[in-house]
Formats: sequence, C-alpha cells, structure tokens
Amino acid sequence: MGIVSGLVLFAVIWFMAFFVALPIRVQTQGDLKDIVPGTHAGAPEHHHLKKKALWTTLAAVLIWGAVAFIITSGWISVDDLEGWLHRAPVAIDGTGG
Repeated sequence: MGIVSGLVLFAVIWFMAFFVALPIRVQTQGDLKDIVPGTHAGAPEHHHLKKKALWTTLAAVLIWGAVAFIITSGWISVDDLEGWLHRAPVAIDGTGG
C-alpha cells in the first residue's frame, strides 16, 4: 500500500466513523424547549463536535492500523476479494458447471 492509498483509506475510515458519531448525544432545540424563531426544532443546540472529532480520530487510527496491517501482510489480497465477490454459479446437481 502506497502513501496516497494509505491516506485515502484513512480519510474514508475517518469520515465513515465521524458520520456514525454525529447523531450520538446531540441535544436539539426541541429537547431543550428553546427553539429559536425561524429554525427547526430538530436543529442541534449542543453537538460536541470537538469531542466527536477527537474520538473519531482515535477510533480511525486504530481501525486504519488494523486494516493497513491486514493489507500489507497479505492475509487478504485483491484476488481474494474478487474471488469472494464473483464466485462462479454452482449447478443444481452439484457438478459446478
């Protein structure tokens, strides 16, 4: 895995984890009964973005490390993935053809 592909993999993992973390512990204006006129009641009042970004970065580093190790060690290769995704159809009689 090259440097650019490693950075792209990290970015994808980070954004996926961040989008999962965004709705956790959000307090909306409707929850706090303090709705600003002209805004939706579901608009976030306290979103804790700094904490979420920090935790997301920590989780992404751990996940990326595991995935990068698996890729660079050769445990799972592109050929393995293609074999799992594009298996040949099995005949009903079990002959495979």
